Amino acid sequence: MSQRGFEVRRTTEDDWAEVRALRLEMLTDTPLAYLETLEHAHRRSEAEWRAWAREGSSASSITVAAIADDGRWVGTMLSKVPVGSPGAFLYGVYVAPSHRGRAAGVTDALLDEIEAWAAGRGDTLSLEVHEHNARAIAAYRARGFTETGTTRPYPLDRTTRELEMRKHLTSPAR
Repeated sequence: MSQRGFEVRRTTEDDWAEVRALRLEMLTDTPLAYLETLEHAHRRSEAEWRAWAREGSSASSITVAAIADDGRWVGTMLSKVPVGSPGAFLYGVYVAPSHRGRAAGVTDALLDEIEAWAAGRGDTLSLEVHEHNARAIAAYRARGFTETGTTRPYPLDRTTRELEMRKHLTSPAR
């Protein structure tokens, strides 16, 4: 049993079934937070899920998962460095309701791993968050992210927007 009640590690191809289950949970819990519908995710093939899980251990991206001591996957984050970007981009952030909040430590532990990886690939970590996802916006602000002023239409509902937020990784982690 871990001291925190969970461990954080990178995903591998062998984790595809857990990656799939967590993605389906994410899309059910907070559909506006992801650029994919639950219906689309259900149509993905095993090969697609294996490729997604494999990204966690590639040289150009990282996917980390928080796994509770009972084996349940309770959180995940993904980061890549887009071509021509001065820094990494954060995607696919999810923490199960049972493990949300600063006291639980899951969000901080996942983001610590992402920031450590991203710091070696540029000086910023950026993300986009739906304008109506107040809980996520507050969590990002608490970790030092600020709005850049850039917005774009949310692809699944173009009447709403995504806000760009960025953190300079040369600043203290918290």
